[in-house]
Amino acid sequence: MKYRFIDHTADIAFEVYGKNIEELLENAALAFYDAFVDASRVESKQEFKIEVVGEDCEILLYKWLNELLYLFDTRFFAAREVTVSAEEGGLLTAEGTLKGGRFTPEMVKVEPKAITMHKFKVERRGDGLKAFVVVDI
Repeated sequence: MKYRFIDHTADIAFEVYGKNIEELLENAALAFYDAFVDASRVESKQEFKIEVVGEDCEILLYKWLNELLYLFDTRFFAAREVTVSAEEGGLLTAEGTLKGGRFTPEMVKVEPKAITMHKFKVERRGDGLKAFVVVDI
């Protein structure tokens, strides 16, 4: 399982899974786009590269999701394919390639406002990583 949506009274919540940080970020992007737009209707004509740096997995994921939100809000962009590479040093660095395109208003399911820190967490499990995310709508 890559991700699953969690019932939430006022916002969108989801759990994301990955065997490593790269897969966690890739699956978080897929969950984000699945929550807010019908990406299957988006033509893959654009590609964006994004890079985020964080002190730990939680900060890295939070910054990653905010980059996705920025592209959603400013470029009306939704990805259909996501690939990520990450490096650990003093800080975690992740570089991602998003392939997708511009969405139209009728493709939007609901509009995201902000990635929240409410119950936001990334935890290591025996088989990888699990994250919990709430997005304000």
